Amino acid sequence: MAKRSMTKISVQLDHPQAGGDIIISDVKVGPTAEELVAVLEARGLLAASEAAGLQRRTIIGLAVRLKPDVSNFDQAVMELERAVDVALDLIARGERGTNEDAFVNTVLARVVDQVRNDDLDGGARTVDEALANLEAEETERQARYRQSQLALLEEGVKVDTLRHDAAAVARRVEQIVAASHPTDRLAWHPEFRARYDAFYADGTYKGINLSLLVAIELARRMATTARDAGERGLALNLLGSALVSIGKRERGTARLEEAAETFRAVLEEQTRERVPLDWAATHYNLGNALLALGRRESGATRLEQAVEAYRTAMEECPRMRSSLQWAMIQTNLGAALQTLGEQESGTAWLEQAVETYRAVLEECARERAPLHWAITQNNLGTALQTLGVHESGTARLAEAVEAYRAALQEQTRERVPLDWAMTQNNLGNALAVLGERESGTARLEEAVGAYRAALEELTRERAPMHWATTQTNLGSALRTFGERESGTARLEEAVAAYRAALEERTREQVPLQWAATQTSLAIALRLVGERDSGTAWLEQAVETYRAILEGCTRERIPFDRSGTQNDLGVALLTLGRRESGTARLEEAVAAYRAALEERAREQVPLQWATTHYNLGNALAELGERESGTARLEEAVEAYRAALEELTREHAPLQWAATKNNLGNALAALGEREAGTVRLEEAVEAYRAALEEHTRERVPLDWARAQAGLGATLALLWHRESGTARLEEAVEAYRAALEEQTRERVPFDWAATQNNLGNALWALWALGEQENGAGLLEEASMAFNACLTVAESVWPPERVEIARARRDQIRAEVEQRRTV
Repeated sequence: MAKRSMTKISVQLDHPQAGGDIIISDVKVGPTAEELVAVLEARGLLAASEAAGLQRRTIIGLAVRLKPDVSNFDQAVMELERAVDVALDLIARGERGTNEDAFVNTVLARVVDQVRNDDLDGGARTVDEALANLEAEETERQARYRQSQLALLEEGVKVDTLRHDAAAVARRVEQIVAASHPTDRLAWHPEFRARYDAFYADGTYKGINLSLLVAIELARRMATTARDAGERGLALNLLGSALVSIGKRERGTARLEEAAETFRAVLEEQTRERVPLDWAATHYNLGNALLALGRRESGATRLEQAVEAYRTAMEECPRMRSSLQWAMIQTNLGAALQTLGEQESGTAWLEQAVETYRAVLEECARERAPLHWAITQNNLGTALQTLGVHESGTARLAEAVEAYRAALQEQTRERVPLDWAMTQNNLGNALAVLGERESGTARLEEAVGAYRAALEELTRERAPMHWATTQTNLGSALRTFGERESGTARLEEAVAAYRAALEERTREQVPLQWAATQTSLAIALRLVGERDSGTAWLEQAVETYRAILEGCTRERIPFDRSGTQNDLGVALLTLGRRESGTARLEEAVAAYRAALEERAREQVPLQWATTHYNLGNALAELGERESGTARLEEAVEAYRAALEELTREHAPLQWAATKNNLGNALAALGEREAGTVRLEEAVEAYRAALEEHTRERVPLDWARAQAGLGATLALLWHRESGTARLEEAVEAYRAALEEQTRERVPFDWAATQNNLGNALWALWALGEQENGAGLLEEASMAFNACLTVAESVWPPERVEIARARRDQIRAEVEQRRTV
């Protein structure tokens, strides 16, 4: 390389003037671009570069750009050589393309053109624009990715819901929150809590159990990642609330027990001094768990604990501070008081419950909190209904119906389907009790409609125990309805409803409810059996009663075995009346006596008396089939024992029924004995019965007493002179037939027609009546009427007697016509 002399820069400033200009011209600083290019040319690099597409002017441009930064000639040459290499590499990559996508190749080609044309700034701008486009595309791609990810996760939630996998749904929720809001505490992000609230509401108000299970899983994740006592208390309260909601619907009590323990764990950390309102809220939640548990148990311990928990909560939520919170606590306090009242014979707890609910309704207006107002109306209705059951009138029951219907104005099926259904069930209960106390069937029809409406939402899958309860209630309404109709259709529907309920009310899960429903089923079976000519239904009733007694031992289940023994006796007695032997009747007597071993007069006087009444019936039936009088004497003794408690003042209709049956037993005894003492006592008993068994009040019972009186008077006539007793007998028979029609009671009607025919024939035969022909005509008509039924159901020998008497009367009538 030729030596170059370095030119010094020397500027002379002579006599500088203030404010004057400094002019530098023809001053040479460092190597020129031409000198640098000349070096490249001498080395052969310029020609090679031009051949590769890098123009001389571009290289000169590169040299010019080096000039401000590099004053050393050798350094400048090296920098230029490097710049040329970079430019050549850029051109080469642009021409051959890259392994990147087409976008990069397109950009590179454009940059190469710009470099070749010495537009380096344009090339830089092209790269920057391309990068900006890439970044925008990446941002959009990432947004699409998150959108697709979230869409797939949401679909995953649906699939896991179909799989009924609550834990998997909860994991998906975590992933959804993580995708939208990356954080190291996913369970405490507001969206996670919003998801819990949505699942809890869906489960609690829409009745979806899986939603509550998901809410439980979410709450557990919150509790696991809680940082302090405050967060832990919140998470455990959310967990406990979801456990209570689903625990109310399940057969067992495990969830409710866990909820109670969860709330108690919170209270170990939440002191009243530190967080008074949270402390009160947890006591409220604890009360809810204890109330739900108390409703499953026979004792009052849990319920009393619930009352204490609610009252403790109210110490920090006085009415003037937070009226809505106060109203919520008061409502549930009322529910606990009400449940306590339902377990006791008195009404003090129930009166407190009604007072509590009414105080809530004063504070919680419908416009302000419509659903809470509706819940309180429902609870008020339940308390009023329970009070109404304890009272003889219907005022409280009518108020209960009004309260339930008010609740349903806000608790619509669309809004809160499960609450709507449960209120429909409660409405059915009140209407059913009203229907039992009224003579028609309108209320009972409404009750059946309400229960069936409830079952549209209270399905076995969604709420098995509520479903079973409603099925039981439906069965009871249908049974009462069926008792007032002549057929068996309603009663058979009742049997089906009870049997459905027992699919969930098992002895293992809910022994007391199982026993109660089995008892109701047995009663329905017996009622069908009493109307059916066969014995199959009655046999099923007997089997059901015996299953109850076998399952409800004194050691296992605290159940009223005496009541079951009594009802078993009733079924056996009905069976025994249809059979020729006495085995069933003997079993009935044994069942009644077993009941009396547990039914002490001092403890349950009316039940003791009722069983004596039933025992009297069985003994009387046995006595009629035996030749002696021992059984009839026992029957009379049993009836008289019953009358010691079944007084006219306290139980007028039962007193009259017992008097009537006492008359039957005395008449049967009198028929087998000499004299008239027993028969006179029987007449007295029948006439006493008719003082309460009036035609207006109980027409068929009145008619039966008249028929019994007539038969006894006819027996007395046989032992006395004159026709007075016989004439009284005829009047009694005629009175009985005013209500005993063939359509209503065909068998009783036929028997009374037969007895009337015999009495009229006897009166005619005595020849002391002025209207002899009329008596014969009436007697003939009576026998004819009797035989229209008797010929198909009476024993042949008895039918033949009636037919012979009719033919005898016909012959006499014909003979008189020909004379």
